[in-house]
Amino acid sequence: MKKMLLLVFICTGLNVSAQKLSATEKKILDAVNKQLPQTFKTLEEIVNINSGTMNVAGVRASGEILRTAFEKIGFVAEWIKMPDSIKTAGHLVATKKGGKGKKILMLAHLDTVFEPDMPSNPFRIINDSTATGQGILDDKGGAVLVLAALEAMHQAGALKDANITVYLTGDEEIGGMPSVVTRADVIEKAKQHDVALSFEGGQINKVTTTRRGADNWRLFVYGKQAHSSGVFSEKAGFGAIYEAVRIVDSFRTGLSAIPYLTFNPGVFAGGTTVIDSVDNVKVYGKDNIIASKTTVMGDVRFLGEKQRAEVRTLMRNIVMNNNLNGTSAEIVFNDGIPSMGPKEGNKKLFLEINKVNADMGLGAVLENDPMERGAGDISFIADFIPCIDGLGPSGTGSHAPGETMNTKQYPLLIQRAAVFIYRLGIKKDL
Repeated sequence: MKKMLLLVFICTGLNVSAQKLSATEKKILDAVNKQLPQTFKTLEEIVNINSGTMNVAGVRASGEILRTAFEKIGFVAEWIKMPDSIKTAGHLVATKKGGKGKKILMLAHLDTVFEPDMPSNPFRIINDSTATGQGILDDKGGAVLVLAALEAMHQAGALKDANITVYLTGDEEIGGMPSVVTRADVIEKAKQHDVALSFEGGQINKVTTTRRGADNWRLFVYGKQAHSSGVFSEKAGFGAIYEAVRIVDSFRTGLSAIPYLTFNPGVFAGGTTVIDSVDNVKVYGKDNIIASKTTVMGDVRFLGEKQRAEVRTLMRNIVMNNNLNGTSAEIVFNDGIPSMGPKEGNKKLFLEINKVNADMGLGAVLENDPMERGAGDISFIADFIPCIDGLGPSGTGSHAPGETMNTKQYPLLIQRAAVFIYRLGIKKDL
């Protein structure tokens, strides 16, 4: 009973300033309000299905609920399957082809970081402005927001001329690796569209026009195995661990002040035997033996392809030069997620959504600092099409057990998204 009363409170009183909105746009806002009970019902249903990335059945089940809903409003939906070796659910793609409207690609993701063996956190309304549940913010709330915005447009008769593709990925939380396979289809689709909108978590007054990319690196350091009594000597040298420490600390002292650049050594393993695999390291050593091998695994985050190339050169120079006596080292970089660099088209989209905010009486919109966000699916297509991100739900605790969503802002974000999509669709140019 308490939950029902809170939902009624959330779903009422959501009128915004409409003086600068067209008649169709006002109909869209009304449609969002009328369907809010169903929107929250769909959100609850999806949040209560575990869809950790590796839970293929759960990701598929979440997607099937949305697939049915998209088909009801005239979209053609299909699953883009991945090879069996990748062991993920694939992606749900829903398409609406109209006539003269601008071609819009909309992104969100079905998977979460919460796998079935983690403690569950079912959908629960905490108070009149907050709900919690696994993935409610990142990014089940985003996927349902996309659906709700398009349903409202459909009810208002604003989808007739729309050309829209909704792309819901099933493996965003593991970076879509290997991306050459998992992101090939969305890249091709991006090239066939005019703009891309991504519905990762956001705020009423902030959107994302740039996102940093993320690559992985492995540092391999070699030394001479010998009795520890001889460490630092000309014959025995310093060993692999000391050299690895020198290199990693040189990364910190030499590169940490570069704007937008961060790099993190997440695993550090040294000893007499180090066995590397794709995602872990096994190590053996003794305190009286000089380490002959050290492996360090880390990531590096960057903004733009220029910075990506520059930091690799700088890190290689540190690794290859001034090695301690008796040691050598090499570093290997693996491409991860590219960055969403600053582009003129992104800026134009930012100005357009600022206008929507103003016309709805929601205040000015600011651009997110790239340092505030990680990498995301939008980055894979950012070089091919004007993009904007951060259009999804607002909340706190993304990836944490108590992840929450702001239920008061959620209806406003649905309304804003619907008006934004409608306006982009009827504009002759960006």
